[in-house]
Amino acid sequence: MESMDGIFLARPDAPAGGIRLAVKDLFDTAGLTTTYGSAIFAEHVPGETAAAVQRLEAAGYANVGKTNLHEFAYGVTSMNPHFGWVPNPVAPGRIAGGSSGGSAAALAAGLADAALGSDSGGSIRIPAAYCGIVGFKPTYGLVSLEGCWPLAPSYDHAGPMARTVGDCVAMMRALVDGFEPMPAPSLDDLRVVVAWTENAEPGVRQRVDAAAALFPHRQQLDFPRGQGHLRVFMREIAEVHAALFAEQPDAYGEDVARKVRECLAVTDAEFAEAERVRASFRDEAAQALDRFDLLVTPTQGFVAPTYEDAADDSLRLGITRFTNPFNALGWPALALPCGTAEHGLPASLQLVAPGGADALVLAAGSVLEAQVPA
Repeated sequence: MESMDGIFLARPDAPAGGIRLAVKDLFDTAGLTTTYGSAIFAEHVPGETAAAVQRLEAAGYANVGKTNLHEFAYGVTSMNPHFGWVPNPVAPGRIAGGSSGGSAAALAAGLADAALGSDSGGSIRIPAAYCGIVGFKPTYGLVSLEGCWPLAPSYDHAGPMARTVGDCVAMMRALVDGFEPMPAPSLDDLRVVVAWTENAEPGVRQRVDAAAALFPHRQQLDFPRGQGHLRVFMREIAEVHAALFAEQPDAYGEDVARKVRECLAVTDAEFAEAERVRASFRDEAAQALDRFDLLVTPTQGFVAPTYEDAADDSLRLGITRFTNPFNALGWPALALPCGTAEHGLPASLQLVAPGGADALVLAAGSVLEAQVPA
């Protein structure tokens, strides 16, 4: 196993007793350095702890460290130019994924039992897929983002990461007042759409199709992808970073600086058209799933790329193609390991439902987890 340097950015001197929790360094922690993955905040020590972290600590979780991430959470590799590249414990020489890469790596390396991540375009689910763990993006707004540095506010979600679905359920009970898990459903009773598997590499497709086959009532459909809404995402990032970037552009890493400049160039007309496309996508997606309970897709179309391959900008859209639609929609989405694919590395399926059906996604995921290979 390669060196695990690069997973944690700060660790408490004496962690409290409890379930070992890794916290993405996008969430404020009182008295413990919180960098947001940026050199600008390398010495930043907040006075208050983010609401989600407070809830988990009150429920018996103990913060064992702040995890490395893609700078300002704006990227999918966690190759951070300021604090080092996050290693992938199950795939040496390959990316952990991002932006919550350190949280996934801490779980995969056995350094934590639970982790808190954020997800604006797949940032929980991408590293979950590449590191072979479970990651859940809840319905938009369900988990508090108070005390978490924003990326694109109408796309941003906070959620649990763990080694099992059951551990994610336990975290959701702590994170959300009144969250009630569902009893385990029979897969025979669920109507399922299967989509996008034809766009996955052969090994990944085989694993996802095999898992989907466990649902007797399934139908292959060309579920809408919502292409064309990303100018909304970019405009929101521009609004978050405009003042800070104007003051300290040279303090940004090359990758994020370039992307922020692109965001700042989005015109009002482009933004308005992207808003229209996003609204239309919401209608199309709701109609497509109207007669069904769940959607099954690959989480990623390929296994974790090498660092060299991940340096190619053209790969970024491929990494987010199956995840970012559900940030635009705000729907709950679970990344679940489903065996090994190319190079013997983890494959992952994505289980999705309309907004508010978080308990169903997790309950179905738990049943599926018991029947698919690890």
